[in-house]
Amino acid sequence: MSLALAALVGVLLGSIPFGFLLTRAAGLGDIRKLGSGNIGATNVLRTGRRDLAAATLLLDAGKGSAAVLAAGALWGPAAASVAAIAAVAGHLFTPWLGFQGGKGVATGLGALLALAPYAGLSACALWLATAAATRISSASALVAFALAPPLAWWFGGASPGLAMLAVSALVIWRHEGNIRRLLAGTEPRIGQNRDKEPG
Repeated sequence: MSLALAALVGVLLGSIPFGFLLTRAAGLGDIRKLGSGNIGATNVLRTGRRDLAAATLLLDAGKGSAAVLAAGALWGPAAASVAAIAAVAGHLFTPWLGFQGGKGVATGLGALLALAPYAGLSACALWLATAAATRISSASALVAFALAPPLAWWFGGASPGLAMLAVSALVIWRHEGNIRRLLAGTEPRIGQNRDKEPG
């Protein structure tokens, strides 16, 4: 029962579509009709509003951390790991937007920071280093999440490691289109506008 409640907390927090809500409140319309159609910070940046992109990044990361910390405080470490997976799933498949959400990068990193802080900081450093080298957000995410499971296991133990294995699988799966564009050399760089993704 405690794990089921942790999953519910994770999904409810993770499903809050901050990028959609912030851009709509700012009078910018539906973020899903711009750029990639994604509700995350990278696509919000394409509106030209860096403040909204930063707020989206912090809030999406914050909901991942909040889910983990709340579940951990109420039901223990195993529940925290379940909440991490559920928060990312909630973000990817938010029921408030027809089960179409973001790609889980900020939410996943926020969850990792709460599960295993040193692993989270290491993954964030990997994201920043890759972004500085490539200026490609998706490449940065793929590097960070490819290494997140072993980092979580090393710094936090088996439970965080297994949770991040599931989280990373979800995040990398949601980047399938980005991976194809990276291989083709057509993936846009950070801040660059592009047409909406097919599908």
